[in-house]
Amino acid sequence: MYSSIFFAWGLAAITVVVHAVGLALMLRFLDHRGNVLMRQLGAISMRLVWVACYMVLLHLLAISIWGTFYVWQECLPDFETAFYFSGVTYATIGYGDVLLGKPWRLFGLMEGLTGILMCGLSTGVFFAVVNHIYQFIHTKNDDDHQS
Repeated sequence: MYSSIFFAWGLAAITVVVHAVGLALMLRFLDHRGNVLMRQLGAISMRLVWVACYMVLLHLLAISIWGTFYVWQECLPDFETAFYFSGVTYATIGYGDVLLGKPWRLFGLMEGLTGILMCGLSTGVFFAVVNHIYQFIHTKNDDDHQS
């Protein structure tokens, strides 16, 4: 029981680290890209699509880590089933067609809680990116009107 809690907390911590590092790298990349073209609708759309796809990849990486653990511990029969279960649990969809056995049920709870926190973090960062674009456009428009 206690080793299960230790592993569940460990996986949650790994998930948070993956997102923290991934989001930090993404923000650094966006900072270096600059905002030169952020007045064009196509450039804004492409940036938001890129950010969304990058975040989805971060979530898929986290889901893969949990799924790999389930296969390693023989909680689920194969990686496809483990990845499916992990994705449904992480996103808190919870179809219930694949379940963990009694000694592992705590992992589903921990993965769901961690997943919803990471989805919330991604939503917050996505909102910050949109706000940054809006502020850039608003500032540029004010500068153009004052000239």
